[in-house]
Amino acid sequence: MTEPVRVAQVVGKMVGGGVEAVVMNYYRHIDRSKVQFDFLVDSDSTLVPRDEIESLGGRVFEIPPYQHIAEYQRELQRLFKQEGWKIVHSHINALSVFPLRAAKKAGVSVRIAHSHSTSGKGEYAKNALKAVLKTQSNRYPTHRFACSQFAGEWLFGKAAHFEVVYNAIDLDRFRFNAEARAQARADLGLVGNQFAIGHVGRFTAQKNHAFLIDVFAEVAKRRDDAVLLLVGTGEAGASVKALVDERGLTDRVKFLGQRSDVNRLYQAFDAFVLPSLYEGLGLVGVEAQVSGLPCLLSDAITREVDVTGECKFLSIDSPVVWADEIDSLLPYSYEGRLSISSGQFADYNIELQGERLTYKYLDLYSRN
Repeated sequence: MTEPVRVAQVVGKMVGGGVEAVVMNYYRHIDRSKVQFDFLVDSDSTLVPRDEIESLGGRVFEIPPYQHIAEYQRELQRLFKQEGWKIVHSHINALSVFPLRAAKKAGVSVRIAHSHSTSGKGEYAKNALKAVLKTQSNRYPTHRFACSQFAGEWLFGKAAHFEVVYNAIDLDRFRFNAEARAQARADLGLVGNQFAIGHVGRFTAQKNHAFLIDVFAEVAKRRDDAVLLLVGTGEAGASVKALVDERGLTDRVKFLGQRSDVNRLYQAFDAFVLPSLYEGLGLVGVEAQVSGLPCLLSDAITREVDVTGECKFLSIDSPVVWADEIDSLLPYSYEGRLSISSGQFADYNIELQGERLTYKYLDLYSRN
């Protein structure tokens, strides 16, 4: 039997973020008899699904964090030579310059840079570094992928050739189910018709939680039945909790932590909000739409996320405007959430896209 093509996936620091979820989703749904993944992760990662990766036939290689850049590149170059991967697929956005440079030096023939994000206002030091690295982002890859047209143009430029590889999901897991909703709401302690506003995302500056708390403070003045459910963890968690306490919202905001059942939590929500400073796509917005939720998104997010044509994009200048939109939402409708068609989401169907990526890798391997 022919051995599967092994692809080195450079995923950086695994902390339970969205990019890691996308890579793992694909790993579960590719044809692993033809293609296998090996994961190169920073040694200070906190949430590496090692058991699952190994059970699926993959391997995990720990490397020094990229902040130790010389050691990082030396170890990568050593690994690339030792393991003999013909395909290296880097998911660390502008930082992909470093692993792909090491891959080129090691003689790896297929080097894929994958843009999963963009940049936003306020992160001055990060943006300065990204601006420098972007000038080198077309130098080392042989192929370029992006989660959206917007993310591809941001990293590679409008003139560059790149391929959109959709952040695909298991649609059946996210589709609305009335029984699952009732159970999830009971488990969360939601009573009767309490209006649950949901957010899914790591507690980082990018996700703009402080603005979201301002929005909810305005909503809470108007609606006694409103609660805010926050899913995720991250370095800004403590400051967000302090802000919630300061605003007197402790009893109205639930911190749900890192969850493996996010698909189930969407069932419990009545509305989904994502006021991010920037996103490559905002996959959680797609997940929420599959679940039939009304979605209010930052106008800094690409319109490519709006699969149903029903998302509302709002400026992150005014919490009152967001509160007004939330106030205007119609009450929960069983029929409305059931009316979402899977056909609308074909680009995000992991069964289809997993097969597509399998044959993409095989084609690249055979040509090189």
